[in-house]
Amino acid sequence: MLGHSVDKYITGTMIETSNASGWRNILAERWRHEAGELPSLVPHDTEIAILLHGRSIVDRRGGGMRQHTVARRGTIWLCPAGIEEEFISVTERMDDCLHLFLPGQPFSSTILQEFDLDPAAIELRYESIDQDPFIEFAAGQILQEMSTESAAGRLLVETLAVALSAHLVRSYSTATPRQQGKRSGDSALDTRRMRRVTDYIEFHLDNEFSVADLASVACMSVAHFARAFKQATGKSPHAYVSDKRMAVAKQRLLDENWNIADVAIAAGFSSHANFTRAFRNATGVTPHAFRSEMCGQ
Repeated sequence: MLGHSVDKYITGTMIETSNASGWRNILAERWRHEAGELPSLVPHDTEIAILLHGRSIVDRRGGGMRQHTVARRGTIWLCPAGIEEEFISVTERMDDCLHLFLPGQPFSSTILQEFDLDPAAIELRYESIDQDPFIEFAAGQILQEMSTESAAGRLLVETLAVALSAHLVRSYSTATPRQQGKRSGDSALDTRRMRRVTDYIEFHLDNEFSVADLASVACMSVAHFARAFKQATGKSPHAYVSDKRMAVAKQRLLDENWNIADVAIAAGFSSHANFTRAFRNATGVTPHAFRSEMCGQ
């Protein structure tokens, strides 16, 4: 199981978690942290913490480094897997902090497939980061998915997990700029492979599948596939699948043999309410209103 927050944040209160969302290779949690000291811990997952609101002062020591941070909204703390955090002191209460946990395997795969490097030779740095626009963007997308489920949210979050892994290697690792430039060749997603991918999506539209599954069908790394797919279609894999599922949902709403709850489940939503919110965001009307308008009910 991902995450180590229960053992680490003994003075805090968890506000929200993605634990029940079925996301692969990433766990997201929002915490409220009271002032106090936290126990020493050697994490088995890499953790990215982002202060969402307010200010605080944090002192911490890990990996032979001591850091004093006057934190504000957008301040980020990075703690790589395997680095012991010997000391953490939160001087002022932190009202809302997002914690992202990434397991070791995606990092290893990203380093090997994206940069053609030996994962054992690359280490992430123990960092306190004032601002990072990409991490803030990814965090915002993940928070949005936590609050409002979308038709292909798992695909979106998995893609973000891979993108975050690559970003951390580029920006906060021992990899040199020359090594980072050794990205594996970005071949295009040709017609034959694109057909295989779109056929796979159509066949599995009512089932959960991952970006890694699609990348495997295309015989590409996940990061390479995500870039190539968007270049070929103008849409991210998440947006493409979401649009497809919404189109099928509309067709099913026109069929009186389908009740709305079953349409929601078939479209990949965990509840009728989440489907209604996403459908209204996409079309401007609720599923019930759409059915009534189109079928004259």
